[in-house]
Amino acid sequence: MASAPEKATPLLNTTTNNTATAAPSSSWPDSTLDSTRNRSTIASALISAVDSFSDPPPSSAPSTKGITVMTRAQTCHPLDPLSAAEIAVAVGTVRAAGATPEVRDSMRFVEVVLLEPDKQVVALADAYFFPPFQPSLLPRTKGGPVIPTKLPPRKARLVVYNKRSNETSIWIVELTQVHAATRGGHHRGKVISSNVVPDVQPPMDAVEYAECEAIVKDFPPFREAMKRRGIEDMDLVMVDAWCVGYHSEFDAPSRRLAKPLIFCRTESDCPMENGYARPVEGIYILVDMQNMVVLEFEDCKLVPLPPADPLRNYTSGETRGGVDRSDVKPLQILQPEGPSFRVNGYFIQWQKWNFRIGFTPREGLVIYSVAYIDGSRGRRPVAHRLSFVEMVVPYGDPNDPHYRKNAFDAGEDGLGKNAHSLKKGCDCLGYIKYFDAHFTNFNGGVETIENCVCLHEEDHGILWKHQDWRTGLAEVRRSRRLTVSFICTVANYEYGFFWHFYQASLMFASIHFSESVCLDGKIEAEVKLTGILSLGALQPGETRKYGTTIAPGLYAPVHQHFFVARMDMAVDCKPGEAFNQVVEVDVKVEEPGKDNVHNNAFYAEERVLKSELEAMRDCNPLSARHWVVRNTRTVNRTGQLTGYKLVPGSNCLPLARPEAKFLRRAAFLKHNLWVTPYAHNEMHPGGEFPNQNPRVEEGLVTWVQQNRSLEEADIVLWYVFGVTHIPRLEDWPVMPVERVGFMLMVYAFLHYLIFLAIVSCWHLI
Repeated sequence: MASAPEKATPLLNTTTNNTATAAPSSSWPDSTLDSTRNRSTIASALISAVDSFSDPPPSSAPSTKGITVMTRAQTCHPLDPLSAAEIAVAVGTVRAAGATPEVRDSMRFVEVVLLEPDKQVVALADAYFFPPFQPSLLPRTKGGPVIPTKLPPRKARLVVYNKRSNETSIWIVELTQVHAATRGGHHRGKVISSNVVPDVQPPMDAVEYAECEAIVKDFPPFREAMKRRGIEDMDLVMVDAWCVGYHSEFDAPSRRLAKPLIFCRTESDCPMENGYARPVEGIYILVDMQNMVVLEFEDCKLVPLPPADPLRNYTSGETRGGVDRSDVKPLQILQPEGPSFRVNGYFIQWQKWNFRIGFTPREGLVIYSVAYIDGSRGRRPVAHRLSFVEMVVPYGDPNDPHYRKNAFDAGEDGLGKNAHSLKKGCDCLGYIKYFDAHFTNFNGGVETIENCVCLHEEDHGILWKHQDWRTGLAEVRRSRRLTVSFICTVANYEYGFFWHFYQASLMFASIHFSESVCLDGKIEAEVKLTGILSLGALQPGETRKYGTTIAPGLYAPVHQHFFVARMDMAVDCKPGEAFNQVVEVDVKVEEPGKDNVHNNAFYAEERVLKSELEAMRDCNPLSARHWVVRNTRTVNRTGQLTGYKLVPGSNCLPLARPEAKFLRRAAFLKHNLWVTPYAHNEMHPGGEFPNQNPRVEEGLVTWVQQNRSLEEADIVLWYVFGVTHIPRLEDWPVMPVERVGFMLMVYAFLHYLIFLAIVSCWHLI
């Protein structure tokens, strides 16, 4: 992932300058040197430099009294996504380590991603190696901190599929001398470990999808079956290679399998024709994706193709005989002085917020090191890592093939690898900063998605307003938010993932302008669902209760979309500190009696979730249930513990019976909230390889059986949220945008009663 040019006038300096030294020296940028000269003079007598991560620097390395300067610049922050050069070195290192030419030729590279370092390494980098230089991140030690002269080498983690042996392996490669590869030299990576993972299948790849479509179209019985339906031009046929899931031992991962869904375009010359509007029913195909052969084929029943209808296409009106909307005037978002955010590499600063962005092939956008600069209290951490780690889309139609449509869009396909280049269409307005993303393709080449991540500001209506009825005077504050987003397409569906950061606002709570510093201070996660419905064809006169008939011979099955957000929290915690706990808050109605003589009383009741099994919780809108991640050792000005609360949006649970086969792999859907103490190897709620996974309740459901203590821990929240989609007739079959999400909000307390209940105030906690 790399920084890309901005959209609009280049008013923002976004050059990547990650060069820094272990301590202030003449090699620092001038601005940094000026701002730190006084500090460095004092620090030089206190800091002893050591190199605990690598060989001693050469004797010729420059140095100053008391401070050893780094021997070479640190060009990549430990959390920066892998560059194209690093990916190439990692792939080359692994390929060269193959025992024989046959092994090397059969290697397929499913994923190459940064092996994220320990939190202490990140803290060290942020404290002394990269601006804005935050020494307060590290604990104070007697005699001053001990600073290495350079950071440990970056490492890559590779998931490699051997097409010859049908084995999946995980490799760890140390990226020691990447620059040699960029100059055309030999790779200089170092293999740290290599392990074969038994009984798994890695995610499918776009190359495999294309190969599967080609072999199905060339399969003679398939061509004959399409002729029975009046289709002889195979260029009109669409073959989507869906994973088989796991329904019986026949789906075991000893074979790499797919059961494609078939669709067909019409004779139309429309370049944007919606082929998903003409599903081909009644054809059963099983494909061996390892050897790319059709294993089983059956033309079960002849279901007529839905009739052609140009209104189902998604091109502009003029191209299909209609007219486009003409009664809406242009809407322009102008920022003549540029944006309010600042970008340095992948480090973002806006309205006292600062964080880093990353990107992985599986999760897509990742938000790291979220913190707020709070006046005299300085940098206040909120979260170490935020991302969407899994998606599940179960369908509610028991008929074939729809009962098998239980896609794990992150674990089986990869949200990041299916991301859009927003050069081809961006839904953001105003001044935009884009970031590119780099991936390996199946054969080991490096590919770049240009303009993959979008960063921009949005006006968000009223933040606060009050009018005094006595004087008629009014005060209003507008809300602005910073949005980081990306959009991906998985087969027929589009998903937009958004992280919104809301600003601070100086607000006045009475006509006498008594000052109250109040923060909206929330982080909102939002998913937008749009794209094309996954449809089924019907016999003439047929209807199904498990979906909606939206056109003659065409229906849309009911289904659900579930998303899992993993939030590695750090509320007011420095790296290495584990002082968080989770509190569940429910509103209770007071029992009738002396404390409720008017029968109107209700109150908020808190309950500390003390262990993992106790923290398996569900939403309850009837009691306004929410959860607070609270620091157990930091208090606000009123003496109450500080915290951030998770505020659920609209939500649901699986509507399938507990015995449903897809719940073997997706048991984490059974509750909306899970809480675990941080463990570096606990990343994927359904296990790393959900594709054809035969193991029951692997991942999150297994981890919590340890029932580890949460009373004071390094807390990780797993929030499962979703939407039940009952298609409407007006979807036709292109669906509008639906939204679902949640918010992390400051846990608020009233400051003074005269302030008219202004809440969500960061200074208050």
